[in-house]
Amino acid sequence: MQAVRTNVLGTENVLEAAIAAGVKRVVCLSTDKAVYPINAMGISKAMMEKVMVAASRNLESTNTVICGTRYGNVMASRGSVIPLFVEQVLAGRPITVTDPTMTRFMMTLEDAVELVLHAFNHGSNGDIFVQKAPAATVQVLTRAILEVMRKPGHEVREIGTRHGEKLYEALLSREEMACAEDQGDYYRVPPDGRDLNYAKYVEVGEQRITRSTHGEDYNSHNTTRLDVDGMKTLLLKLDFMRRIARGEPAMGQE
Repeated sequence: MQAVRTNVLGTENVLEAAIAAGVKRVVCLSTDKAVYPINAMGISKAMMEKVMVAASRNLESTNTVICGTRYGNVMASRGSVIPLFVEQVLAGRPITVTDPTMTRFMMTLEDAVELVLHAFNHGSNGDIFVQKAPAATVQVLTRAILEVMRKPGHEVREIGTRHGEKLYEALLSREEMACAEDQGDYYRVPPDGRDLNYAKYVEVGEQRITRSTHGEDYNSHNTTRLDVDGMKTLLLKLDFMRRIARGEPAMGQE
C-alpha cells in the first residue's frame, strides 16, 4: 500500500496540482521494473505510467504537457549495488552476488539527467522516453570494480537469486517496440490515443503489432553489452571510483 500511495495516488495528486496551477511541463520518472512487473514496486510504477497517460488525454484546453521517462539502474544511486560492493571490499568481506549472469542497464547520473531534459524539451502529452543504454552482467561489473580497486583476487561469493529478482530487465515491451519512434539515442513511445470505446466500432487490429509480438523487446540481454574494460570506463565517470583508483579514501572512509 505504501507503493500505491506513493507511486499511484501520489502521482495523481502531483499531476492534479500541476494542472490546476498551470504548470507548463511535468516529467514523470519511471523505471525498467514497470515493464513486465513482478513485484509491488514495479506494478505501482506501471500504474503510475497509466495514470500519467490518462491525465495527459484531457489537456487540450490547458497549457500543460505531461510526459514521462523510463530508465534502468543509475550507477551509485540509492539502491545501486556498486557502493555495496565497494564497501564489502574495503571491509575485507566477500562481494556477494545473486547470479553472475544477470544483466542490468548501466546509466550514469548525467545520462539520467540528459534523458529527463530530452523529455522536457521534446515531449508531447503522454509520451514515454527511453534512452538507449549499455548493459553488463553482474560478473563483468564485479571484475571491473575489483580491477579499479586493484583487488583482482578478492573473493566473490554467489548467494543465489533473491525473491522478486529478474535475470534481465526490459525498457520497452514487444508491443511498445511496435510503435516506438527511434530518435537516435532515444526511443519515444507515443500514447495510445484510441477512444476507450474503440472496440464497439473497430473490429480490425494492426498488422504491425502482430509482427512485433513475434519479435523482441528492448532489454538488458539484447542491448549493447559492456566488457570489463568498457565497464571500467563507465565506473571511472563516478567521482568516488576515481578517488579509489587514485588510492584516495572513498566516501565515508576519510
